[in-house]
Amino acid sequence: MGAEAVTCVYRRTRRESPARAEELEHAIEEGIQFMWLTAPVEIMGDSSGWVTGMRCQKMELGEPDASGRRRPVPMAGSEFPIDVDTVVYALGTTANPIIAQTTPGLKVNKWGYIEIDERTGMTSVPGVFAGGDIVTGAATVILAMGAGKRAARGMLEYMSVPTAGSV
Repeated sequence: MGAEAVTCVYRRTRRESPARAEELEHAIEEGIQFMWLTAPVEIMGDSSGWVTGMRCQKMELGEPDASGRRRPVPMAGSEFPIDVDTVVYALGTTANPIIAQTTPGLKVNKWGYIEIDERTGMTSVPGVFAGGDIVTGAATVILAMGAGKRAARGMLEYMSVPTAGSV
């Protein structure tokens, strides 16, 4: 997508990551930077709605949670900002109900996954696109990559359609 840099912010260490080892190795080979033991706290934006940064907080590992992985615990006073212009959420394999609750007009199915136009990836909110697990439920990275490519084509199509009053 032409990004100068990509950073993955994750609240646990590499060892606790649910990603497969080869996926992490390939990501590192492609130049993706990882901020381990770091959790996003706030997405910051400007008055036009564009993302300008993200406030993060350092974490440390506490006692194991129900899955057996050590639970990330925020470190007091460790918040810091990072400059970003795009944020891609990777929130797990079940739909987060807050997405539909906080996005007026966003249609979701009975399981809480976002409904999209299959050809373009556009949601019921004009100009908002989705793909991957938040649309299909738990699936493969390959399917998510395909959804990303379809959505990218859909975004280009959406941005190139003249609007009323444009020249």
